Amino acid sequence: MRLTALALFTLAGLAHAQPPIHSESTSTVDLTTAADGSQTVEIRNISYEVTERLLLRKTTRSKQVLGEIGMEATITLDAWPLDEDPRHKPQYSLTVAGADGQVIDKALFVVARGLEETEWWSVYKLDSGQHLFDTYVPLLNFSISRETVTTRYAGFEVPPDDTKDVRLKPPSVVGVLTYASEDRIIREALLICEDPKQAQLLRSYADTTRTIAFVDGALKLSFSRNYPSPPNAVEVRIPVLRDDLDLVHAQLPLRMHLAKLASR
Repeated sequence: MRLTALALFTLAGLAHAQPPIHSESTSTVDLTTAADGSQTVEIRNISYEVTERLLLRKTTRSKQVLGEIGMEATITLDAWPLDEDPRHKPQYSLTVAGADGQVIDKALFVVARGLEETEWWSVYKLDSGQHLFDTYVPLLNFSISRETVTTRYAGFEVPPDDTKDVRLKPPSVVGVLTYASEDRIIREALLICEDPKQAQLLRSYADTTRTIAFVDGALKLSFSRNYPSPPNAVEVRIPVLRDDLDLVHAQLPLRMHLAKLASR
């Protein structure tokens, strides 16, 4: 008996076919009322997502007293190889305090960490769950090449006054600009203001809004005072040259400068 090429291909596929995988999880919501009349809502949401290599299960748990600012919330991301039964131990499991988590470019997992009034995000490598960096502006993704898609990411971390990172403790520190690929940090640059009062204002979570954009081959980091104060915008431009931050040719206001940040 002679077999056609299509039949041979089909038989080969059947010989290597994986058994079907099935998994289901239950989302829940609970609303309770205390003796003082306050109401608390607890929610657990579970969702699945696949990439080319991974099966992902995201579990969001939150607890909030209605009418009050802030909440308790965690995000758990479990990841398995795509052909692995999710009843088995995951390749990795990541749990972090946060309100929500999103897969970006099928390469990163970004968790919204701001559970009270300050918005900030933590960025993780999707293939391993390893933490890359934190940012107090929404994560920026952009391509540094017009000919091919070469995606890079940028963020800006603003240290709290009680930071435990000794590199960020000096009062002149404004924050850390991070330039990264999907699998590593390429450059961290420390933004410094020689006027401590100005540095404190630029660091303020309540008084200043920060934005970041990629414009004409450069990262543009902007600071603006919040209403009712006048904007008094401050702008920093850092060229991206040969897949790195060109700190030498950065454009900064007087009494401000950038420095390469030493490793932790």
